[in-house]
This record gives sequence, C-alpha cells and structure tokens, in this order.
Amino acid sequence: MPQLILLNKPYGVICQFSDHPTHPTLKSCVQQPGVYPAGRLDTDSEGLLLLTGDGTLQHRIADPRWKLPKTYWVQVEGEPKEEQLELLRRGVDLGDFVTRPAEVRRIDNPELWPRNPPVRFRKTVPDCWLEIIISEGKNRQVRRMTAKAGLPTLRLVRVAIGPWKLDGLQPGEMRALEVDLAALPRSASAGRGGKPGDRTPPRQAQAADRGGKAPTFRFARGKKP
Repeated sequence: MPQLILLNKPYGVICQFSDHPTHPTLKSCVQQPGVYPAGRLDTDSEGLLLLTGDGTLQHRIADPRWKLPKTYWVQVEGEPKEEQLELLRRGVDLGDFVTRPAEVRRIDNPELWPRNPPVRFRKTVPDCWLEIIISEGKNRQVRRMTAKAGLPTLRLVRVAIGPWKLDGLQPGEMRALEVDLAALPRSASAGRGGKPGDRTPPRQAQAADRGGKAPTFRFARGKKP
C-alpha cells in the first residue's frame, strides 16, 4: 500500500522543497526524499499537510473531483453575528467564484501551540474561534471567506483532511502511515464552486451535535510546548 506522510506545517514555511529567498521550505521539516505535497497550505497558515511519493494517492487526494473535507480552526477578529455565520454556511460570492456551502460553528478557544511570531491583536476589538469545514481548496479561500463576512482571519490552523488528523503532532513533526486507496471516502460535496442556491447545504445538525465544546489538541508525547 502507498505511504502517506502527515506533517504539522509550521507558520512561515512555504509549501515547496526548492529554495526560497525569504521563507524556510519543506526541506526544513521533511528529510525523506521523493515525496511531494498532496495539496497546499498557505505560508501564513499552520497545521496538517499531506505528502506522498505515490502519484495515484497524490492525485486521489488533490484532484477536485475527489476533494476531501478539510477542517480548519480559524481565529477571527470580531464578534460573529448569526447572519455572518449563515453567509459562510450558504456560500460566499468572492467575485471570481462562489464557494460551496460550508459547515461553520463557533468554538471555545482550542488548546494549541504558541504561534511564532505571535498574532497581533487590537486591544479594542474582540476575537473568537470558528471551526470551518470545506471541500474545496481555492487560493486563500478561508481567509477570503471570513473577510467577505466581515470577520478577518487572525490565525488559521488546518486540523484534518478527510480521515487524517493532526492527533498530537507539534509544529515540524510528521507521522507516516500506509493508505488503502479503496477504503478512502469521497466527500458528498466534492466539486467546484457555483451559485449558493444550486446545492443542498451541508447537514448543520451534525455540527450542532458536537455542542460547540472547546476542541482539545492532544500534544505528542502528552506534553504541551
């Protein structure tokens, strides 16, 4: 079976192996030769990045027709109103495309590693955390979505892609596992963007069942940094 690497990409690391003039690259985290990212994660975003040397598995993960749901914990500036969250859930017109409906809920502050450099806050403006689940992967999509809703993103951490989760990986740490291609699920909402009214919204009741409790990040080796 093909091998998949789960990496917790640190903030500021660019998703390429070739040298970059201003940013550290994946070479700073991954010494294993012959593997490549299956998808991307913005330089100023953190969290789960999948890598593999198997072309079939890479295509299966990254191809839009098989897009797996991706879960983000997003720290936003402002106090979200229900209509702002509903805009994200219905689909957001970003000008060049309309996002598919997303699962969005407010969560308590998650237990995460400190970001380096720290997030810059405005003392007079509140902030909060959202869990956003999408099945697309357009350039800077989540940041553009929250900005359009009037909730600028301060910090963005991807915690899951389909069945794979960070599960305690600290920044720069990785874990390898074998993958059965036949067992991979296909997202019911896979595909490209369109008009918000063209699609059935995701099952919000499923998100509501989680009760909005604070998610817990379990650090590797049972220790917090």
